[in-house]
Amino acid sequence: MSDSGVRVVARVVARPGKEDELRTLLRGLIEPTRREPGCVTYELLQNTADPTDFTFVEEWSSEADLDAHLQSAHLRNARSRLPELAAAAPDIRRYTVVG
Repeated sequence: MSDSGVRVVARVVARPGKEDELRTLLRGLIEPTRREPGCVTYELLQNTADPTDFTFVEEWSSEADLDAHLQSAHLRNARSRLPELAAAAPDIRRYTVVG
């Protein structure tokens, strides 16, 4: 990873019994997001100890690229389905490299 740009860690927790549906929804974001301008890394992780816990680890070239991603049609569509699948609102955190 480079030392510029912005990093994002976005965590989504599935409602009990909705893990498979949420995984399918989130996996559907991977390919269109990886094709977006400024997307350096976009990976989806699932917690091995808690299968309801999903986390995206992302790297974007700039805040503007990330902001464009947040307005993309595929992300808006996924967000519209989260209330039925997620236990709470996503926890999305932005970071910069400091060392």
